[in-house]
Amino acid sequence: MPITTGFNHVATLTTDLDRLVKFYVDAFEAIKSSEIPKRADHPRMATIDLGGGAGLNVFETTAEAIIGEQRGQGDRGAIDHFALSVDSLDTLRATRDRIIAAGGYVGDIQKLGSEWSLFFRDIDGMELEVCCHLGEG
Repeated sequence: MPITTGFNHVATLTTDLDRLVKFYVDAFEAIKSSEIPKRADHPRMATIDLGGGAGLNVFETTAEAIIGEQRGQGDRGAIDHFALSVDSLDTLRATRDRIIAAGGYVGDIQKLGSEWSLFFRDIDGMELEVCCHLGEG
């Protein structure tokens, strides 16, 4: 049995912190729980509470500092993608609509193993996923 209790956060990069925070607030009802202003030894950063103890630590940087083309698998840097969980297929469908309304791009909801899966691109073009268990909803 693992000693961990799930994932705590994923750290990501953006060129526009306010814009990215707004996307996650609008699409997922996430909460910006803290912000650190830019200092000489640290970039501007926000933590976004995604619920269930999971979050994003987002660092604002220049476009030149972000490596990778972000659209092809294997070209997205050290973190290829992360997946967010929702409680049901109905919530997944509603989330698809919220992502579109918030300015993201979505694929099709598909069955992948024991999950319903929806791949999407956030407002920065990063490929991510939202999923729920098949038996839920």
